[in-house]
Amino acid sequence: MKTLYLECNMGAAGDMLTAALLELTEDRQAFIDKMNALGLPGVHVSAEKAVKCGITGTHMTVTVNGEEEESMDAAEHGHDHDHGHGHEHEYAHHDHDHEHHEHTHEHHDHDHEHSHGHHHHASMTDVEGIIRGLDVSEKVKEDALAVYALIADAESRVHGCPVNEIHFHEVGTMDAIADVVGVCLLMEILSPNQIMASPIHTGSGFVRCAHGILPVPAPATALILEGIPSYGGQVKGELCTPTGAALLKHFATRFGDRPVMSVQAIGYGMGKKDFEQANCVRAFLGESEGQRETVVKLECNLDDMTGEDIGFAMERLFAAGARDVYTQSIGMKKCRPGVLLSVICLPEDADRLAGEMMKHTTTLGIRRQDISRYVLQRETETVRTPYGEVRIKRSSGMGTERAKPEYDDLAALAVKNDVSLQTIRAAVGKG
Repeated sequence: MKTLYLECNMGAAGDMLTAALLELTEDRQAFIDKMNALGLPGVHVSAEKAVKCGITGTHMTVTVNGEEEESMDAAEHGHDHDHGHGHEHEYAHHDHDHEHHEHTHEHHDHDHEHSHGHHHHASMTDVEGIIRGLDVSEKVKEDALAVYALIADAESRVHGCPVNEIHFHEVGTMDAIADVVGVCLLMEILSPNQIMASPIHTGSGFVRCAHGILPVPAPATALILEGIPSYGGQVKGELCTPTGAALLKHFATRFGDRPVMSVQAIGYGMGKKDFEQANCVRAFLGESEGQRETVVKLECNLDDMTGEDIGFAMERLFAAGARDVYTQSIGMKKCRPGVLLSVICLPEDADRLAGEMMKHTTTLGIRRQDISRYVLQRETETVRTPYGEVRIKRSSGMGTERAKPEYDDLAALAVKNDVSLQTIRAAVGKG
């Protein structure tokens, strides 16, 4: 299975993701030419070699009417990010006017001292109109609009205003649209079967914008990253922007360790600023036979519930999204026989399912363990038999291939046709 894995140990920004994916393509100039022919007003895109900690990668640059959203190195100011854009709109996308200037990402010392008072501001409707008018496929347009919807929703929640009142700075808007569309276009070109990413390093400390000093991750970024594994680390400064967070949230279906895969290409997307660690997003493209994912195991010991009550709790936990629920007989204190109730779930579901365990059992405490597991690629197909349709569950990877008919379908057809399960199984084998 063609797999793309994005390593975000130094965060993620739109330009860095674009550069990392560009390095995985066969014809990089064709992509650059395509971006410059899109018709984005005044936009010019280029790619240059960049070296971080001895590693050579690519850095993307976007200019709008010959201007690039540059930033001064504000290290002496403790990585504060001052944005002097003079936004006249109350809801001017303000905590991330600095965020939508992806090509300044020095992670991200945005001491923007430009006088852009002559620039207009774009609404979400304007952004949608621009994207709809681009010479790209409908899939790229829909992906880009979905990414921008995540950003706009987060900004509206931060500012406490409707999405249609959010405004974006003109140069930053064109810059960010180029980032978003560029990543969506590259995803279409690469066409991976699955996209995974590491937990996201957001950076730490504070960021300064025109409206004051904000914590890292900035409010919009934090909202977009809800449900996604992330961490602060020791790096002072902003490593993940709303655009980078939204792109990852839209495209990645799993967040965790890199799966077992045969890597065919590696891309390095570089930021501008230098740290002790290489300031880059690293992209791995290859074939994965199996997949390793992070899951959570929740457990509690029970000695005062009936079998019926435990069975009901198990049903509710499955209904709430648990991947697996099972029990084991155990011996407890005071020589009491008991039941160990175990729940396997995804990390983003763990807190909610722990609440369900508290609600439907008599336990006073739940143990949590983060573990990893190997899983096979799974697909479902439907076959026709003289008795009706049966779903077949197929799994493959790590040198193994399996196929098994769905029991519920077998049982339903056996009852409906008044035949044995073996008869339905035999019919499936001939289908």
